[in-house]
Amino acid sequence: MPLVHFTLATSHVERTARFFENTLGFARNAVPANSPIEVVWFDLGGGQEMHLLHVDGFEVSAFEGEFGRHVAVAWPGAEFGALKRRLLEQGAALIEPGRATPFERFFFREPVNGYVFEVIDASHFDQ
Repeated sequence: MPLVHFTLATSHVERTARFFENTLGFARNAVPANSPIEVVWFDLGGGQEMHLLHVDGFEVSAFEGEFGRHVAVAWPGAEFGALKRRLLEQGAALIEPGRATPFERFFFREPVNGYVFEVIDASHFDQ
């Protein structure tokens, strides 16, 4: 069963969208004209999407982290350095993993809402 989309709430849709465009290079998809709230949909490839939607007064959970809620993405390990630079330039906080793994990975906290993302070397999934 493939993942079709996941949704992240935010009270700053456009700021959040720009962060993901500027760091991970996500491209926007068309959104339904009849959406009753502000939304941005991103194409993650392979038919998968990330949806951002406006929620007044939204606050992220205190349980964002490696051993809490986070979103994991695969990224070419050779491009980790450039990605980390873009993340820092856009205000993200880099987080070292709390446990060792046989593959390279790192975490970051995005600066608009505080969501935590794990970035895993994509070659780990080629095995």
